[in-house]
Amino acid sequence: MTTAALEQWRALINAGCEQLEVSVTTHQLDQLVSYVEQLVKWNKAYNLTAIREPVEMIKLHVLDSLAIAKPLMQLNADRFIDIGTGAGLPGMILAILWPSKSVDLLDTNGKKTRFLTQFKHLHGLDNVTVFNQRCEAYQPDIPYDIVLSRAFASITDMLQGCQQLVSPRGFFVAMKGTYPHAELDAMPPGFSLLNCVALQVPGVDAERHLLTIQQQ
Repeated sequence: MTTAALEQWRALINAGCEQLEVSVTTHQLDQLVSYVEQLVKWNKAYNLTAIREPVEMIKLHVLDSLAIAKPLMQLNADRFIDIGTGAGLPGMILAILWPSKSVDLLDTNGKKTRFLTQFKHLHGLDNVTVFNQRCEAYQPDIPYDIVLSRAFASITDMLQGCQQLVSPRGFFVAMKGTYPHAELDAMPPGFSLLNCVALQVPGVDAERHLLTIQQQ
């Protein structure tokens, strides 16, 4: 990768963080640029994402993930699990941003979890643990404050498949595109929508919503 390309990515991520009011250190910015660099490299062999253009990866993956950081901070959570994390979105991005918080990444795709494990070791991200299994089968020793999903199955599938993962006072947080009226109407009894935040991702002209759900 050329130095000019890396500097372009760095400037784009930095500008996006400023627009989102997300503070990043120089070291964290280096890690976010490295994430894009590694994703581009691994994507050629492992097909981790359908998006091939690095600048689009930054907008649609990195900044899209960073867009939820500010509303998530209001929940005062310390233990997260990102289910169906894929290439680590948004979990790996949040783990870089919050080194003091525990972020577990779970996916059934072995190629994707290998990429995540390699990136974790590359940057010594001790707050990250990677699991290669189905969310329904995973039984954590300690439940999570937040069960997080992006582009996962329906809200109902998330709630029913991950009930064993969340603490009694924890939250399910789902990243969605357009407001999911039908999915919320079909939500199983015993759950309530606490909050919905409309997000604006820098450089992305599309709807984004962040839903926070809690078991009653």
